[in-house]
Amino acid sequence: MKLWSLIGNSQRLDGGAMFGNAPRAMWSRWIEPDAQNRIPLACRCLLVTGLDGRNVLFETGIGAFFDPAMRERYGVVEDRHVLLDSLAEAGLGHEDIDAVVLSHLHFDHAGGLLAPWAEGEPARLLFPKARFIVGASHWRRARDPHPRDRASFIPDIVRLLEESGRLELVEEGGLSSLGDAVRFAFSEGHTPGLMLAEVGGVAFCADLIPGRPWVHLPVTMGYDRWPEKLIDEKKAFLDDKIARGIRLFFTHDHGCAVAGVTKDDKGRYVAVDAMERMAGVDARVAA
Repeated sequence: MKLWSLIGNSQRLDGGAMFGNAPRAMWSRWIEPDAQNRIPLACRCLLVTGLDGRNVLFETGIGAFFDPAMRERYGVVEDRHVLLDSLAEAGLGHEDIDAVVLSHLHFDHAGGLLAPWAEGEPARLLFPKARFIVGASHWRRARDPHPRDRASFIPDIVRLLEESGRLELVEEGGLSSLGDAVRFAFSEGHTPGLMLAEVGGVAFCADLIPGRPWVHLPVTMGYDRWPEKLIDEKKAFLDDKIARGIRLFFTHDHGCAVAGVTKDDKGRYVAVDAMERMAGVDARVAA
């Protein structure tokens, strides 16, 4: 197997929302905000090639499905579908992907499933050969969202995934069509049924840990539904990864794709040995 970090469309979002109850005086030292208090965020995806002969994409980022007004509202920087360009740099098209694993269906993680916006054109799924792998409990949330996060879901994606005939739901403790090469764990603190994949010695952290600053245990997002639960889950997650030497893959860190994790002399979790990108890195089998 080989691992690739692929950049999708980027965003600029309010730093206060991204750092929850952390004060601006603290988080602005970690990521410098602009004049509108927004911070830069990646929407990074993990590509694994040669996974039992398959090309597997973990998430698709926000994509380019928004119309111009909505793109401005949500701080999406580029108007093209950047993930398609990143796939091309890795020698692939979206037609070459055999499976897409989605940690959850919030639009900044699943919007890249859709073709770019075009005036008067209906929403359309890309990845015509792929199975779409989603956690079963999160799928139930997406079909019947709570008012608090209803705006985070794209009804067209839920409908199109159902109609595709290629939707695969993974129950907690169950197996997927990807076999033993991919391990799944589940989290509830950010959204019900967040599915965290581990493959080739890296753990796809999704919104449990969006980037390096959020490795620090008390730091959560304003978007998290249950921050105290998330902190408990994050501690167990990080302890496990330290014990087994698993590296962390960050989807929203604008400057880092992968890092190790350790504890400093005060017992705080910190990211170490950061890598900005991976381009066909040989995977190792996780212990």
